[in-house]
Amino acid sequence: MNMNKNVFVAFIYFALSTGITWWFVDACPLYTSLQQKILSIGIAGAKWGLQIGAAYFFLAEKKWSFIKNIGFTCTVGSFILLPYPITTLLFKEAHAQFFIGSLIVAVIIMIVLYFLSVKKLAIPVKWFWGWMGCLAIAIILQLTIVFEVIKF
Repeated sequence: MNMNKNVFVAFIYFALSTGITWWFVDACPLYTSLQQKILSIGIAGAKWGLQIGAAYFFLAEKKWSFIKNIGFTCTVGSFILLPYPITTLLFKEAHAQFFIGSLIVAVIIMIVLYFLSVKKLAIPVKWFWGWMGCLAIAIILQLTIVFEVIKF
């Protein structure tokens, strides 16, 4: 696949993922304000933005293939979240357990897909561990700043 196509596909993946993730967040009553929703989406987006930026600057000829692949990973994770907002729309019920369960399944699948992307492109495994670090920081930020479940 040529570079221009990879750039275009990556853009579509991340745009689609952003829209789906916003719908997921917007459907959840655990968020009490628009600012909280924006902060939550911003944290999630920053995790991917750091990876995109790092790939762009450090991966040379593999950068757009990798960015496209992690865009796919991000989009698959977002599609896994879709049953939650659809259910809340159809049945007017939003259960916190369903919300949390959806997130857990999405994260597990994204971890596997991210790892497979690193392996497929023969990129050093430190990229996977870097993303895992970003993921851990994002989860901590969500639990401390967004939901204030953990207080330091």
